[in-house]
Amino acid sequence: MIYSDEIGAQIAEMGYNAILTEGAKHVLGWKSPNYVYVNAINPRLKVLMRNFKLSDDIAFRFSNTNWADYPLTADKFVDWLEKANPKEEVFNLFLSYESFGERQPKESGIFDFLENFVLKMANHTTLKFATPSEVIEDLQPVSAVSVPYPISWADEERDLTAWLGNGMQKEAFEKLYNLRGQMKKCSDTELNKDWNYLQVSDHFYYMSTKYFSDGEVHSNFNPFDSPYEAFINYMNVLSDFKIRLNSFVPENAFENDIASLQKIILEKEAKIKKLETEVLVLQKRGKRKKQG
Repeated sequence: MIYSDEIGAQIAEMGYNAILTEGAKHVLGWKSPNYVYVNAINPRLKVLMRNFKLSDDIAFRFSNTNWADYPLTADKFVDWLEKANPKEEVFNLFLSYESFGERQPKESGIFDFLENFVLKMANHTTLKFATPSEVIEDLQPVSAVSVPYPISWADEERDLTAWLGNGMQKEAFEKLYNLRGQMKKCSDTELNKDWNYLQVSDHFYYMSTKYFSDGEVHSNFNPFDSPYEAFINYMNVLSDFKIRLNSFVPENAFENDIASLQKIILEKEAKIKKLETEVLVLQKRGKRKKQG
């Protein structure tokens, strides 16, 4: 959900009518996320701001026994919606799939909550579910929302520091995208597939050195023992990837010479293998003749 005015304008140029993003406090200020806004550069793009309070009540706080509103029931949640300012038009609840069954396990009652919530909403007289397309069709924007710098729904800062907040993350990011020029010339299917894998944001997320509540969230989703191990592993993989890429798209004259030699070696190895196969066939024929 990374978004900025510039990103939104590019999305609009691609033909999209709306985008979902975080209702970050430092962006909205006194404004509410419960309205439809438009991109500050291209007003053709409608902007739906996530109500992070209500969304995170389900996604993160649902099973927290220390939370003042624990336990969260469907009745309680719908009651909050009913008591909201009647002028507010839409409650954008954006949650990741992992909220249901992973972050909030089945034993927490999350699936029962979800089922009861849907049933209550289906029978409600004034509240209803709507898709983003339905929302932008039914509601008029109230104003533009200015987001000069990228925001996200990650961590307290709601910015890019979850992925680009320390030196390791920035170095890995720069090393990766230094290969863009070569990748534009690369037609190899496997290399392009691995290039896409290397751009997955999780790699940089695992390198985060944040502490306190944000750090706990990062560590819970980190397969590595430390962010430093994640960095070392990624850089090793990237180094190997660069060697493979240089063999297909040489970076300079020296790499071009190496690539040419490697190609010659591979061709010779293939030829040797073919000749060895032919020799084996001839040897088998010779044995058959002797036996005959």
